[in-house]
Amino acid sequence: MPRKKLTLADLILIAANLVPVFGVWFLGWDAVEAFIVYALETMIVGILTVGKLLVATFARGGDEWPANGTVSRQSGFFFIIFFILHFGIFALVQTTIFSQTAGITPPGSHTLHFFLKWYTYINEDIAYMLAAFVISYLAKSFIPYILNDEYRTTSFMIIMFQPYGRIFIQQFTVILGSMFLTLGAGKIFVLVFSAIKIAFEIFFNYDYMLAKTMEEIKKKSTK
Repeated sequence: MPRKKLTLADLILIAANLVPVFGVWFLGWDAVEAFIVYALETMIVGILTVGKLLVATFARGGDEWPANGTVSRQSGFFFIIFFILHFGIFALVQTTIFSQTAGITPPGSHTLHFFLKWYTYINEDIAYMLAAFVISYLAKSFIPYILNDEYRTTSFMIIMFQPYGRIFIQQFTVILGSMFLTLGAGKIFVLVFSAIKIAFEIFFNYDYMLAKTMEEIKKKSTK
């Protein structure tokens, strides 16, 4: 698997990952707030992916859907609905386990409180960190997707599954990090978690791996 070349957009994303570290270590931000941002980052990526699928849908209408050994053509809205339901389950599980383990939800609140009331947790520090991630994802993924006409050529399946590489890493580390919070070591884990995410961005070419996987699935479905 070829190593990704470091681009300006990669540097912006690295900088965004360092914002929580700098805030927690040098500005006195609460480590719990950084972990809330990491959980909300899942939703940011999901929303941007829906936006990319919408753009591709209006441009192309639909795309091939390989499943059960066959390939059928489906509307882009089919991909969008599938993604919202499938990815939404990931986000719900991640945020629920995180909020319950870290104990950040109000006493007596229901299990899905954080997932349904996420906007009530946003304060000024969290807004700064979220803004950094939004800008970085726009610069790295969404804007090039539009400017380079990728929405006209990129497979809907690839667009739909692009977020999952980061989410698998993030889901594991956020849940583990919530345990660190209960032990009072959240500040250290913010640093470790950011380092893991940055290493993933630099050394792991997930998009290449995803494209090869989709190619193999399509071949098997057309035999």
